[in-house]
Amino acid sequence: MSEEATPKEASPKEESRVSFTEREALFYHKTIRPGKIEIIASKPMATQRDLSLAYSPGVAVPVQAIADNPADAYEYTAKGNLVAVISNGTAILGMGNLGALASKPVMEGKAVLFKRFADVDSIDIELASEDPDAIIEAVAMMEPSFGGINLEDIKAPECFVIEQALRDRMKIPVMHDDQHGTAIIAAAGLVNACFLTGREFKDVKVVVNGAGASALACTALIKSMGVRHENVTVCDRSGVIYRGREGGMDQWKSAHAIDTAARDLEEALVGADIFLGLSAAGALKPEYVAKMAPQPIIFAMANPDPEIRPEEAKAVRPDAIIATGRSDYPNQVNNVLGFPFIFRGALDVRATAINEEMKIAAAKAIAELAREQVPDEVAAAYGKNHQFGPEYIIPAPFDPRLMEVVSSAVAKAAMDTGVAQKPIEDFDAYRTSLKARLNPTTSVLTQVYEQVKANPKRVIFAEAEDEIVLRAAIQYRDFGYGEPVLVGRTEQVKAKLAELGVEDPNAWHIENSAVSEHVPAMVELLYDKLQRRGFLERDVRRMVNQDRNVFASLLLKLGVGDAMVTGKTRTFAQTIREVRQVLEPQEGRLPFGIHLMIGKNYTVFLADTTVNERPNAAELAVIAKETAAVARRLGHEPRVAFLSYSTFGNPPGRYLENIRDAVALLDAENPGFEYEGEVAPDAALNPTVMKNYPFSRLTAPANVLVMPGLQSANISAKLLRELAGNATIGPMLIGMEKPVQVIPMTAIAPDVLTLAVLAAAGVAG
Repeated sequence: MSEEATPKEASPKEESRVSFTEREALFYHKTIRPGKIEIIASKPMATQRDLSLAYSPGVAVPVQAIADNPADAYEYTAKGNLVAVISNGTAILGMGNLGALASKPVMEGKAVLFKRFADVDSIDIELASEDPDAIIEAVAMMEPSFGGINLEDIKAPECFVIEQALRDRMKIPVMHDDQHGTAIIAAAGLVNACFLTGREFKDVKVVVNGAGASALACTALIKSMGVRHENVTVCDRSGVIYRGREGGMDQWKSAHAIDTAARDLEEALVGADIFLGLSAAGALKPEYVAKMAPQPIIFAMANPDPEIRPEEAKAVRPDAIIATGRSDYPNQVNNVLGFPFIFRGALDVRATAINEEMKIAAAKAIAELAREQVPDEVAAAYGKNHQFGPEYIIPAPFDPRLMEVVSSAVAKAAMDTGVAQKPIEDFDAYRTSLKARLNPTTSVLTQVYEQVKANPKRVIFAEAEDEIVLRAAIQYRDFGYGEPVLVGRTEQVKAKLAELGVEDPNAWHIENSAVSEHVPAMVELLYDKLQRRGFLERDVRRMVNQDRNVFASLLLKLGVGDAMVTGKTRTFAQTIREVRQVLEPQEGRLPFGIHLMIGKNYTVFLADTTVNERPNAAELAVIAKETAAVARRLGHEPRVAFLSYSTFGNPPGRYLENIRDAVALLDAENPGFEYEGEVAPDAALNPTVMKNYPFSRLTAPANVLVMPGLQSANISAKLLRELAGNATIGPMLIGMEKPVQVIPMTAIAPDVLTLAVLAAAGVAG
């Protein structure tokens, strides 16, 4: 038995359940710019006047306002949305005490999760001290800077001392997530497991294996929620913690000591309703499980390997309800379900603390959410229709409702317990504001990745000798999205795989046109298509043998793969010509390209940016409808603007009829989404300008921009990508008979991977 959830000696490479090479992990953290976070200005900084307002002399005005009224710091600075993620590196993941500096990648990662899931700005701070008093003093002095403090990866028992002292001294929320984050999610799962088995907290017999920070926090929280002290047996490395035990005891363990004759885990589990494991792999033996009460509830939360594998527990107790810390089993106890939204709610009411009532409110909100009908997008992400039951007692981590449900519950609990300094007056409006904080594209893209993981596909990487493409292919396989089919010269591809740290290059599917068994069928198929277009059989054979895009497209046509990505080594125009030698448009559809411009709170879809030089009215209408469908698949209600230099005829011009006729075609069809045109970009996107046109059918700024021609579309997309600095996806190729994506020559590995996953998921239709 162990006090903490993971063995300290094990290396992350040995224990990781996601396969990747050390080089790949280092490349991820190094590429683009070192690390995972950056700070950007939230106000204009272009002119001297901007700088004068931002700093001297303009900054003196808010300085004086805050000096006169400290609460104004929340109005004039970032304090109200800023959390410090603080560690001294004494308990990093399962790796142990590696020091403050080594903890920085983890703390940066936690900061990223705060931003990604709850739009909370976060800065990581690593403190080079193992002295609790020194850490307490250092953190306490930071109170003016931050709206909240997230303590992380600090070993027990020091973490208890540090957190309690800071909660007593500071008037902002302080939480050690290793303790309370796990406790809140586990408690939510226990609420539902007890509900399903007809139990009540006041009656259950619980055995906790582990006496570290997380385990004792779980124990304390479930007792706060109604589990009786005398019904909870806690075990550490030395066995049961009982009254009068000598050795290995401290004040935190002693608080959970009970009168019991049991002296080890096996004895404690006889007749137990619940096992809570935060200890070590293999600590719970199948024969122990057999002695538990009917319908036992087993939370084996050691990571990366649980105290018992679910299949082992089910073999002896098919009636068990089981949760783990792993994403590859049902009922994952994942802290990301809690901490971002707990801090979101606490910050929004300017809470002075995160108290027990707020934690309980979060746990109950998470539990109740799992009982509700699961949204279609979440079901699609996981490849099955989740429904509340023994294998779904905890919501999926990417459920978009978590933000509003959990944050609102925490904010209300803060108000009810008197720690909220800025109570919320209208909770309906607050929930609406929470939904608007995050761009739905990011959530849906995450779900798309999960969908592909649940339904793996074979993706053909047509340029596998290119290192960037090959790196993306390795990630595609390692992250569980499916099997890459690598096109290239066999020995060259194997050599590059070895250079990138792949242990067994021979285990990869490589297609070489010089030796492929598929070549005869390819030549026959392509010659049949091209013989009346001026191609001789030897011309076709040469194309198959020498042109990687023709060869890869034929692999796709023959069903060797489910989707294809190419374009890294050749221009888009050349690549699409070569692909079109083999693949046709899907029947009744128009091929075209879409760029996605993704900002913090918005996504704009630009079309057609790649294929049709001067689309006619019918083609513009098709582009609008198809792009609107893609927008819907990515979580947006489409609002289409047909762009022009003219807004409703001002100024007049020669090239407006196509746009007007396209709008007329949609008028006749009633396509089920908002659309308007012809309009200039500012009349489509700027609310102030839009007010000049009260008759416009757009109720809000457009998010689908249909360009009048390829020249303006392609220029606009590339200008925005290079100058605006927004995240860009695409171009996405729409309307081909098979899922094929042409990546930009400037793409890096994450871009290639994204388009590969989108192709595999069929997002582009």
